Amino acid sequence: MVFQYKQFIPVVDPTSFVHPQSAVTGCVIIGKNVYVGPFAALRGDFGEIIIEDGCNVQEHCMIHMFPGISVLLEKDVHVGHGAIIHGAKIGSNTLIGMNSVIMDDVVIGKECIIGAMSFIPEGSIIPDRSLVVGNPAKVIKTVTDEMLQWKIKGTLLYQQLANDCLSQLKEVEALSQLPESYPRPTGLYSSWKRK
Repeated sequence: MVFQYKQFIPVVDPTSFVHPQSAVTGCVIIGKNVYVGPFAALRGDFGEIIIEDGCNVQEHCMIHMFPGISVLLEKDVHVGHGAIIHGAKIGSNTLIGMNSVIMDDVVIGKECIIGAMSFIPEGSIIPDRSLVVGNPAKVIKTVTDEMLQWKIKGTLLYQQLANDCLSQLKEVEALSQLPESYPRPTGLYSSWKRK
């Protein structure tokens, strides 16, 4: 669902997919080829949210801020299920792991990987190409080329999903029983494989 708040109406590029069970409110600008999953909440009431081209914000993510602060997800940022971003800037081609919490005035560099369930305290600055884990989060090493390629493949998968959802997702009634000829998902997105 998309909501106007005061004079602010969200802007969503037509190549992006925002699931109807997500909530996008107020001053939110979404670029091209972005995927926003169900139950994500992007609330641009106290400040603005800018999501650049190619990003994905997966199910149950929350993006918000303190008054007057902007949130920026640069190009190709990948935000895993359940993550919270509260008033931070995330550099291009960075992955935010599932259920991570990124606090206000955090600046995360380009091509970083933030491990699942990491907590990044307010005001932290994470250098480019850092692998970060823990609570509180710490940089443990540099992201390798192999790790970055794995991240890029995952983000491309979500860009394809956004495109597929625009043309192939529709609300239907559930079947009452499994038909003999029920299709199986083998081969879907088969170009992506785990390491």
